[in-house]
Amino acid sequence: MNAIRVVALALILVGALGLAYGGFTYTRETHEAKLGPLEFSVQDRQTVNIPIWAGIGAIVIGGGLLFVGGRKL
Repeated sequence: MNAIRVVALALILVGALGLAYGGFTYTRETHEAKLGPLEFSVQDRQTVNIPIWAGIGAIVIGGGLLFVGGRKL
């Protein structure tokens, strides 16, 4: 399998996952305080939404790369 096909399949997979889940959430530590033997930390949950057009675009571009990558130029 050549590199173009691998990239095309990865784009199709990422696009499909983006459409299926619509986004992802991660946690990051923002504040930390140490008061003697006590330690406090604040964690914020961040949500990243993936637009529908980005998922569809990734699938279309991946399909196009598969089509072009399969042909001999």
